[in-house]
Amino acid sequence: MKKYVIGLDYGTDSVRAVLIDTENGAELASSVSYYQRWKEGRFCSPEKNRFRQHPSDHIEGLEKTITEVVRESRVQPEEIVSICIDTTGSSPLPVNQEGIALSLTPGFEENPNAMMVLWKDHTSIREAEEINTLARTWGGEDYTRFEGGIYSSEWFWAKILHINRMDEDVKKAAYSWMEHCDYITFLLSDHKDLKTFKRSRCAAGHKAMWHESWGGLPSGDFLNRLDPSLGELRDRLYEKTYTSDEIAGHLNEEWAQRLGLTASTVIAVGTFDAHSGAVGAKVEENTLIRIMGTSTCDIMVAPNEVIGDKTVKGICGQVDGSVIPGMVGLEAGQSAFGDVLAWFRDILMWPVNNMLDHSEIISPEQKARLKEEFENNLIKNLTQEAEKIPSGEAIPVALDWVNGRRTPDASQELKAAISHLSLGTKAPHIFRALVNAICFGSKKIVDRFGEEGVPIHKVIGIGGVARKSPFIMQTLANVLDMPIIVAASDQAPALGAAIYAAVAAGVYPDVQEASRKMGSGFEAEYHPQPEQVDKYAQLMQQYQQLADFTESVIKSPVKVKNLNRA
Repeated sequence: MKKYVIGLDYGTDSVRAVLIDTENGAELASSVSYYQRWKEGRFCSPEKNRFRQHPSDHIEGLEKTITEVVRESRVQPEEIVSICIDTTGSSPLPVNQEGIALSLTPGFEENPNAMMVLWKDHTSIREAEEINTLARTWGGEDYTRFEGGIYSSEWFWAKILHINRMDEDVKKAAYSWMEHCDYITFLLSDHKDLKTFKRSRCAAGHKAMWHESWGGLPSGDFLNRLDPSLGELRDRLYEKTYTSDEIAGHLNEEWAQRLGLTASTVIAVGTFDAHSGAVGAKVEENTLIRIMGTSTCDIMVAPNEVIGDKTVKGICGQVDGSVIPGMVGLEAGQSAFGDVLAWFRDILMWPVNNMLDHSEIISPEQKARLKEEFENNLIKNLTQEAEKIPSGEAIPVALDWVNGRRTPDASQELKAAISHLSLGTKAPHIFRALVNAICFGSKKIVDRFGEEGVPIHKVIGIGGVARKSPFIMQTLANVLDMPIIVAASDQAPALGAAIYAAVAAGVYPDVQEASRKMGSGFEAEYHPQPEQVDKYAQLMQQYQQLADFTESVIKSPVKVKNLNRA
């Protein structure tokens, strides 16, 4: 019997499913579903750094995409042997004692605090700083040690602490909290005991300060010093964690019927999109995998004997087995990558939308078509014009911190800046400056790995930006001064999830072999242009000067005093 697997990949804006042939990694069918409530901007407040998602968006997308790939592929249900889910993270949500998302229960349907706290939500900056201060001063274990030494407001405990302080009703009603990848896996699985359910190693290790050396999660003593509610929650969470080549359960009867599958289908332990994306791109030692979308996640793996007791400063964690079981997974990334350019697009589109909305000379249908045309073509036209700028012409200097800084050295309170503006500065000049900025931010990450003794010999780009923007990829190759190859798969994270699923179902003995057989090929390669490398090195110095100045101003005592007063 042929064996097929499904990888389900939850991104920031949509969920996508792929149905994969385990023999060769061929994609038989794919389907994408956009989150309707999220698209409408519901439950979010960008000016407050609040980004929440309703689980109904995820559940509806799950059913739509999987049923579509099953129908389109015409594969027999019994031939689909396993499903694995990957998601963004850290994106936790509160659940009741039965594991039902709180926002799906009476009284919490419209409460943003009862919904999934998306990875890019930065409402818990103060709570993250409290965690960092306590970890350094309480006299016990520094639980941030294997998470780069800095705990981020993008992560599990900081977000929960913030919600508990903001919303007493949610605090009392939440029996437990689950990362998004664990929640969707639990939803599909027939294993319904929250206490013994297999939680994701990558989610726990990279975002919740879980580590085997101190027996799992941070101690109750440490968490109680932050807030007694965290110590109580710890007792309702988990002790062990599991890698995504393991079985979390089998598809339960309800979802087997809804999806047109069988209850014998294996459900693998969940994972994060960046980690599965690295597997889909055939990650190996000394290779940096860059998952390039709204943000970036940068993934590496290293043998335990190479890493040893070494900790890599300022990254998003190092966890045994988080990417490939038996190796240490290392994660870094940028809080905004494609989001930087999307922000600039939205700035330019505001007057267009505003004026069109008030125009009385064209019909509503024409307005909608014009808006769509402008929005679809704006980045493409800016790219074309930016490429034409002569090499000697002045370009502004910009920072990529429009959503704070993830790595190196997480600091989500930082803001972006632009300098060297003049009357000759046009929109394409600013666009080019922003492209430079996201590439300079990337180089800071590459340099940090090198400084910490983890050399990078090869860079692989995956995701929408990597495949759709030769201009950005060539700029990145020039800034990094190293070749970059691009994975051919449109859905590398979903493919990686499918690879985990194949191992969990016993089709392959380990993730390395499955990745070699099923992983993506490559479609493009960008080489540094010698005449451009020196120029970008000089611009990088200007970027660093602006970064140092901006950070010093934002973190100055006067600024902190004003923040505390606000």
